[in-house]
Amino acid sequence: MSGVSREQIDAAKQMTALEFLQRYCPGELVKAESRGEFQLRAHDSFKINGTTSKFHWKSRDIGGRSALDYLVKVEGMEFVEAVLALCEESPHYIPSPSQPEPEKEFVLPPAAENNRRVFAYLLKRGISRAVIEACVRAGILYESADYHNAVFVGKDENGVPQYAFLRGTYTRGKPFKMEVPGSDKQFCFRLPPKGESQRVAVYEAAIETLAHLTLEGRADKWRLSLGGIYAPEEGKPVRRERKNPLALDAFLERHPEIEEIEICLNNDFAGRWAAAHIEKAYQGRYRMVKSLPQREGYDYGDLAKEKQEERVTYSPEGGCR
Repeated sequence: MSGVSREQIDAAKQMTALEFLQRYCPGELVKAESRGEFQLRAHDSFKINGTTSKFHWKSRDIGGRSALDYLVKVEGMEFVEAVLALCEESPHYIPSPSQPEPEKEFVLPPAAENNRRVFAYLLKRGISRAVIEACVRAGILYESADYHNAVFVGKDENGVPQYAFLRGTYTRGKPFKMEVPGSDKQFCFRLPPKGESQRVAVYEAAIETLAHLTLEGRADKWRLSLGGIYAPEEGKPVRRERKNPLALDAFLERHPEIEEIEICLNNDFAGRWAAAHIEKAYQGRYRMVKSLPQREGYDYGDLAKEKQEERVTYSPEGGCR
């Protein structure tokens, strides 16, 4: 097949869908009512067998067994992109949870010669060129060499990378998203302020930190990605103990000067639920400000993209400029 070899396809098929979900999306798997089955937190009609890894999404009448099947059929990735992504992140067979699993060493993907695709992708998403360039100069954003993912890097206090999140730059289908194995969520992606600040704004994902900075145009506070949030499925009971975001707890421990936490999560059920939990968990110790996007169903990435599209104007002759 064009773009990938038979050997690459065979290697990508070695990982099962269950192993992929348990390793990279453990928060999305919950036990189903049927013994030995799991389901996705956001889609209770998706069932996966805990022994065979065979899955079936009843509402869409699709199924499979491998991680490749899952990425293509469920996540909507292009076949070649999914094969390359699995070969990049999981070049070897990952043993099942019943076998002892060695800790994965954190290694950043090699960088491309330039960041052309990352710039094009983020500019199209409404992120300002100045923000992108600042992140590239700081070494916290670059384009991976082989698969052209945007790599968002989190560094420790000594400037050593400890965390990275990959986001596909292809615009067709659902974008590829994955943490680099071995990433330490205590050092999630963050944007520092210009000068001193006693404020931190928290977001669900890295791209939303860039989007909100673009919209506000002020680097007057820390901006921290939480690397995802936990929320129960709407209308369903909470099935696990609520914990504070590790990224935020670790950040606050390293920055005792912080006095204000601004909650900038997505304005959907999950974002509102997590925002309420964060507000309750930290109020009294910090000044809490809730700044979810005003439009329901939106995140700051959506608002930045919308504003970028609104900047397209038309001349009196009807030409786009």
